[in-house]
Amino acid sequence: VTHSIPACIGSMTINSKQLDNESPVSIFAVNKCYVTVQEGTFFDGSGFAALVREGYKVRSDVNITLEFRTTAVHGVLLGVSSAKVDAIGLEIVNGKVVFHVNNGAGRITATYEQRGTNSLCDGKWHKLQANKSKHRISLIIDGNLVQTDNPYIQSTSADTNNPIYVGGYPADVKQNCLTSKSSFHGCLRNLVLTKGQQAELFDFSRAFDLRGVFPHSCPGAEH
Repeated sequence: VTHSIPACIGSMTINSKQLDNESPVSIFAVNKCYVTVQEGTFFDGSGFAALVREGYKVRSDVNITLEFRTTAVHGVLLGVSSAKVDAIGLEIVNGKVVFHVNNGAGRITATYEQRGTNSLCDGKWHKLQANKSKHRISLIIDGNLVQTDNPYIQSTSADTNNPIYVGGYPADVKQNCLTSKSSFHGCLRNLVLTKGQQAELFDFSRAFDLRGVFPHSCPGAEH
């Protein structure tokens, strides 16, 4: 077995001596255990998850679905870029969910803003769907649709070749469709990217780089 266990371990004794969990000599990718826990992946606001090391090709069509829960009004949700301008990006900016796409001719943006006193950053689960179909883009939050006009109708393919960064990205990585550098603080679950009939559910424990991200468990309430 070469991977770590997604679990809580406590009250360990060796030769009748209880180990001190509170002050370890060294620690790596170990988080505290939560009294109440929910399914999902916890992002502590300091890092990111990197998926598809060989690079994800968005091209003409992609449908992204995920659920998020946060109390922070800023944070990167997802970005896929290229060495050129082609890219897609999902982020929370000032409490609004923003979906950017650049097929090479220029960035277009769909923005969802919650109406009334309700907030998307209320610590409750919200469903997000971001769709790019050639030059058209749309965003659905909790069943509410936002579409945007794209003047660049001839440009239909986002020729990305970089990894999928979720919850943030490294300082030395360029993201052409993200405006925020703030790492996401909260929980994500059920990240699925669909191309045509091919749906891929991403397991964060299989990410090739995880920093400040704890798969498989979310605190039941924000601490």
